[in-house]
Amino acid sequence: MPRRSSAPNPAFLFDVDGTLVDSVYEHVTAWTEALARGGMLVPAWRVHRYIGMSGGMFVRALAREMDRSLSDSAAKQMDEWHKQGFAARTKNLRTLPGSKELLDELTRLKVRWAIATSGKLDSAVPALRALGLNEKARNIVTREDAKLAKPDPDLFLAAAKRIRVKPQHAIVVGDSVWDLLAARRANALGVGLLTGGYSRDELERAGAYRVYSDPADLLQHLNELGLRPE
Repeated sequence: MPRRSSAPNPAFLFDVDGTLVDSVYEHVTAWTEALARGGMLVPAWRVHRYIGMSGGMFVRALAREMDRSLSDSAAKQMDEWHKQGFAARTKNLRTLPGSKELLDELTRLKVRWAIATSGKLDSAVPALRALGLNEKARNIVTREDAKLAKPDPDLFLAAAKRIRVKPQHAIVVGDSVWDLLAARRANALGVGLLTGGYSRDELERAGAYRVYSDPADLLQHLNELGLRPE
């Protein structure tokens, strides 16, 4: 009889906004208003397509798309207006279905997991608290912990390092094509969720190994990702 493999379960690296917490459209609205305040009238659907990038890269990407020149100071100001607008909308943030249960189950199975968010810590605190997480926990990685934000792999590399796993032994879970592009560049397996507004086809073309409806759906299919029971 063959001996059962002793290989450990893969670790999980989670995006937050749109992946574990239902906050994508709060970001869309806050950004749309911040851009308009800075003289860039951008339709909300265009704003949505860049959610998941860091603030500075986000503004510059939209400016290029609209053939607009933008100074560093103007980009920084819009980023600050976005933070203020988002903060005003975080009072009633809700977790997505199955988020807490998924994290609890991974913990029960002794699977390592970490949070890797493009937001700075002060912006991420409301979402983390909605999940019942301590923002000072070691497995929380924010924009301050990485040189470059998504779609660069730095955040996921930092998160993997924080929980002492190699990126190739981790699964990145995200809701945007930027998460999955960063996962590929980190040499990690990518899993997509439909909770951020991207289609299954878009997520798969960006590199998702599997796509699930939400965290609850992912929880029901952990076996597809190679997790072994206790």
